[in-house]
Amino acid sequence: MNRKRISLRQELPLLVWLVFVWGALWQNFSPGNLLFGALIAVLVARIFYLPPVELGGRFNVLRAAPFALIFLGKVVAASFQVLYLAVVRGPNVVSAIVAVPLRSHSDLLVTATGHVISLIPGSLVVEVDRSTSTLYIHGINVRNAEDAAKLRKEVRDTEAGLIRIMGTKDELSALTQETVA
Repeated sequence: MNRKRISLRQELPLLVWLVFVWGALWQNFSPGNLLFGALIAVLVARIFYLPPVELGGRFNVLRAAPFALIFLGKVVAASFQVLYLAVVRGPNVVSAIVAVPLRSHSDLLVTATGHVISLIPGSLVVEVDRSTSTLYIHGINVRNAEDAAKLRKEVRDTEAGLIRIMGTKDELSALTQETVA
C-alpha cells in the first residue's frame, strides 16, 4: 500500500489523544503507563492508517458558547416533543428519512454536524454520503414535504453554526456570501 507520509506535527494531536485515552482506560496516569501508552499509540497510528483530519486552524469561542446553549435548548425541547409523541400519539407517529446536502466537504464538519443532529432526540443520522457531503436523517414526526424542509433547514442551520465556530476561512466567507445573497 502506497500512502502519503504524515508529519509528526500533524499526527501529534492524535497521538496525545490516544495516550490520554490509554491512561483513562487504565485509570493510571503514571509515567511508565503513559510511556507504554505512547508506544501503543505510535503502533496503532502506523498500522491502522487513517487519513489526517484537516483542521480549519480556527475556533471561535464567542460563537461556541451561544451554540452550546441553543443546542441544549433544542435537546430539552425535543425531549419533551418525543415524550409527547410517545405518550399521546403512540405508534401512530409518522417518520421519514430526509436527505440533507451540506455546504462543507470537510470530514470534520460533516461528522460534527451529524453528531450534533444525532444527539437531539427524534433525529438520527442513518447514512452519510461522503462524496457529496449528504446526510440522510431519520426524523420523527415528519409527515409531509413542509416538515422535511423544516428538518433540512435545522440541519443546515446547525452546520452553519459549526462553520462559524470552526470552519475554514473559505467556508466562512462562502457562508457569509450565501446569507447576503
